[in-house]
Amino acid sequence: MEKLYILDASGYLYSSYFAIRNMTNAKGESTNALFGFIRSTLKVIKDFDAKHIVAVFDGPNNTKKRKELYPEYKAHRQVMPADLSYQIQRAQVLCSLMGIPWISEPEVEADDTMGSIAMWAAREYGAHAYLCSSDKDLCQLVEDKISILNTSKDNLIIDAAGVFQIHGIPPSLMVDYLAIIGDSSDNVPGLPGFGPKTAAKYLNQFGSLDAILSNPANISEQKKREIFIEKKDLALLSRELVKIDLSIPIPKDTDFFARKALQVSELREFLKEMNFKTLLKDLESSEESQESRKAEVDVEYTLVDNEESLKKLMDYLQTQKSICFDTETTDVQPLRAELVGIGFSVEPAKAWYVPANGTLGLEKLLAAIRPLMENEAIAFYGHNVKYDMHVLRNYGINVANIGFDTILAYYLLNSHSRQSNLDVLSLEFFNKVKIPIGDLIGKGKSAISMRDVAIDKVCAYCCEDVDYTCRLKLLLEKQIEERGLGNLLYNLELPLTSVLMEMERTGIFLDVPYLNALGAELKDVLSVLKKEIIDLAGEEFNLNSPKQLGEMFQKLEIKPLKKTSTGQIKTDSDVLEGLKDRYPIARLILDYRVLEKLRSTYVESLPGDVNPNTGRIHCTFNQFVAATGRLSCQNPNLQNIPVRTDVGRGIRAAFRPQKEGWSYLAADYSQIELRLLAHFSEDPHLLNAFNLSEDVHSYTASILFGCRLEDVQPTMRYQAKTVNFGIIYGQQAYGLSQELGIDMKSAALFIEMYFNRYDKVKGFIEAYKEKARVTGKTLTLTGRERAIPEILSKNSNFRSLAERLAVNTPLQGTAADMIKMAMLSIAKKMKESNFKAKMILQVHDELIFEAPDDELEALSLLVKDEMEGVMKLKVPLVVDIAIGKNWKDC
Repeated sequence: MEKLYILDASGYLYSSYFAIRNMTNAKGESTNALFGFIRSTLKVIKDFDAKHIVAVFDGPNNTKKRKELYPEYKAHRQVMPADLSYQIQRAQVLCSLMGIPWISEPEVEADDTMGSIAMWAAREYGAHAYLCSSDKDLCQLVEDKISILNTSKDNLIIDAAGVFQIHGIPPSLMVDYLAIIGDSSDNVPGLPGFGPKTAAKYLNQFGSLDAILSNPANISEQKKREIFIEKKDLALLSRELVKIDLSIPIPKDTDFFARKALQVSELREFLKEMNFKTLLKDLESSEESQESRKAEVDVEYTLVDNEESLKKLMDYLQTQKSICFDTETTDVQPLRAELVGIGFSVEPAKAWYVPANGTLGLEKLLAAIRPLMENEAIAFYGHNVKYDMHVLRNYGINVANIGFDTILAYYLLNSHSRQSNLDVLSLEFFNKVKIPIGDLIGKGKSAISMRDVAIDKVCAYCCEDVDYTCRLKLLLEKQIEERGLGNLLYNLELPLTSVLMEMERTGIFLDVPYLNALGAELKDVLSVLKKEIIDLAGEEFNLNSPKQLGEMFQKLEIKPLKKTSTGQIKTDSDVLEGLKDRYPIARLILDYRVLEKLRSTYVESLPGDVNPNTGRIHCTFNQFVAATGRLSCQNPNLQNIPVRTDVGRGIRAAFRPQKEGWSYLAADYSQIELRLLAHFSEDPHLLNAFNLSEDVHSYTASILFGCRLEDVQPTMRYQAKTVNFGIIYGQQAYGLSQELGIDMKSAALFIEMYFNRYDKVKGFIEAYKEKARVTGKTLTLTGRERAIPEILSKNSNFRSLAERLAVNTPLQGTAADMIKMAMLSIAKKMKESNFKAKMILQVHDELIFEAPDDELEALSLLVKDEMEGVMKLKVPLVVDIAIGKNWKDC
């Protein structure tokens, strides 16, 4: 044993628990600390090829000995969070599965056990011991054969010189140094008024704490001298508390510390249960896993690159009822992608690949597959099949019949899951590590086009894709049927795929010269703002640097200042909002940030998204991202362009019809989520307000302020509107007080008054929370599911968030389903009536159309009728129609 790596397991777990947020498994159990622990442990093993290693945990009742000396030791620490306790136990199980020895000695802190192991390994066995920790207390152990390894600081190895560089003293004085400065995290008192620099100065001058205490008269500073005299016992007590006990019994057999073989099958199941998909992929890629796995079923992957074999394949595929297909292309943007080849599969373990850059060539490939893909009798499917439909449409091929999409099916079954790409799902369901795309084309700037990859490699890659998509379909279609989600998949999401594809291909026109002019104006405004901020600061600094801004706030003595866990001053928007009324510089920085974000995110970048061939932006609409069922938008995200500021509205003005004599028509559901709240809750007052076509916000204001409807003022209506929407999103008194700028007591009173009047709303909220607790999920009116396992979490933050989701998802999710249903119906009617108009954008509750002016009246009637009639509720659906020559005007 030449080297021994001693892991501060408890330190890794604690720091990860507070550093990593919102990680749970399928049961809603917290996994953040465990995940951080694994990553840190694997880093040591990988970076240092650690053959001898041990994970050291705090033992049960580990503060007992030091509390006997000083009852206040660690007394200020909160009780261990319930969802950390079981993660520590699981970390120990994990160590056993990974072949990592671990120790947890009763009534002993991890530091003491680590120190005892390190001293044994170094002094009695001659091995170099690395204490893998960020705990400065361990610096007292550093010597020739013992070093600190801080993996959180880029594998910083701290030797004796490193200790001196960091703390200003040699390791031999570290115990005395810690005794003087104390330790707030452990509640070690130390000496009042002594910081690190002062402690180091005196220790270097006198040589030790004992020397200082024996000769206090030699201390020139009176105050410091008095403290050493008066607090001598406190210094000695502190030294006992910080000194690491090296007498802990430990295994003294090098075999104990040798890393053992992985327990592959058990570890695989453990990682699956914890939902650690990236770690699972690493496991399945390991040599040990591949050796332990049973031989896979033989696969038959065929390269088709001559006319005879292509005709034979096409003849065979024309006899099939269902075919999986996948395209290989030159670009992830479908409208810019060129076809490199296409793969097919009809049963597991069997697939074909037809290259477009081989002997056959592109034209023969297209001619052969066109009649196949346009055969309405064959149901085609894939994984994110809309992309492949786009690619073939680029060559004039319309896929006639889409019968399934594995990414949509998986999403409907697991809408809360954040990962749904084929590589992850193949691993999750089949323990299959697919060929990474990076192995073919490389990464970053050195990446090559798929067209330049050897055809046999692309063949293996593509065949694997269609093979595992085929396997996945067989699995998921059964689950869809068992869970009763067939109607959503086959009658809503799959038909919507074609509608979205047409919207994406149509795109939206951007007036680039107008946007460039707006950008120039914004630069002038930002320049003026920057000068005002620098003048107030009194010196130049980088406005875009949070660190420099924090330092500037310190110089200007702006209070109160909050700090991050790393000690950096917070300057986020919440902090600036709290300071803006007292400090003009905070208000100006807020204004600067808002404008700069709009300039860089939209004004500057949107022209780069314009397709040079069409002059339009062709964003992508995703059906499988938002857990509520809402569509999301990317490349670029046009759903996020702001509307509440003048500049935001100015950006929207850049979107206009491309042709003269055309206009935009915007159709927006009015207060859709509040109407759904009335429907779900059946609250008579809320139902009455909507059924009598009252302004629901004014109606609520009249209740909150105890006045007549006609006496409601705009400010009162705004506050009532905030309460109405806050209720939907589970806002509590604190959030409402921040939103309205009122005190907590008034905010709580508003909420109480709201529920007193709308008492059935309160009943609806509590009922849906309880349903989620019992079933672990929440449902929309259409039967869309969202799993919420965190509803029973022992972590109160997770639990509160889950409760809000249990209430909001039925409202937001039903609204999302309704507008999807309306889109299908409108698209069908527009096609039947031969409208020239196009549906070009969906922004949650709003649809945007580009239409010739002579179609606007008919289109308005059609859209309004279809959107308002899409679902029968207990209150009327109302759609507002707006028409303008650009998006802003709508």
